Amino acid sequence: MSDLPPSVSARPILDIVIATVRDVGAMVQGRFYTGKEIDYKHDGSIVTDVDLLAEQMIRDSLAKEFPDIGFLGEELGSVGREGGLHWIVDPVDGTRNYAAGIPHYAINLALANDMDIVLGVTYDPMRDELFHAVKGEGAFLNNTPISISRKSSVAEGILGFDIGGMDKRALYGLKLIQSLWPGMQSLRIMGSAALGLAYAASGRLDIYLHHTMAPWDVASGLLLVREAGGEVTDRLSQGPANLQSTGVIASNRTLLKDLLRLTKGQEWYTVE
Repeated sequence: MSDLPPSVSARPILDIVIATVRDVGAMVQGRFYTGKEIDYKHDGSIVTDVDLLAEQMIRDSLAKEFPDIGFLGEELGSVGREGGLHWIVDPVDGTRNYAAGIPHYAINLALANDMDIVLGVTYDPMRDELFHAVKGEGAFLNNTPISISRKSSVAEGILGFDIGGMDKRALYGLKLIQSLWPGMQSLRIMGSAALGLAYAASGRLDIYLHHTMAPWDVASGLLLVREAGGEVTDRLSQGPANLQSTGVIASNRTLLKDLLRLTKGQEWYTVE
């Protein structure tokens, strides 16, 4: 971790990040069974008072240790310089699940240097499962190494999927799934892109795809999947995904090729 920035306290950056997400996760989990204030954003998605509090807690904690690093967050926007090192924060990924009382959500935090993701953490406080990766050092679940699925065909696989908003992309995504049906072992609609990518990195899902993503949804997962030996493909370009990708497919190389072969020409790959 020699290329990662030093902290004010001289504690290792990964220790600080993990402690931060665990503290925030404890607060978020503690509010899970309580009433929440819910507002609607311009795109129809929801935000709760817990999302806002969680992101502020993350920013306050990290700013003390790394005062020169800026932030890009889902709820509180961008702070600090746009280039160079910056934190990318999704305080509660899977807010609809969280607000509905469905215990499948995560705190998502990554550190990027321009477009290069160098550290990622995805924490599920309900199960106390912490996925983390540092560039070049592998991917881990609760400090145990994880790896991508080794299956070689869609027919063998469990496919994880999210539909995002109820729009054309979702409809075309469902049509893509229908075109494969029943040529897979099973299908899971996750409700959390962060956990979908983490589950792909750990081999729980053989393939994960989503078409409505922002940098805070995908940042940690991009690194987790790649450090676990997998690939993440951009839905539109079908090249390597990055922080600007709005839709992705994550799996091993062989499975990705099989999926792309089976679904060639589907409108899901072109609809904006």
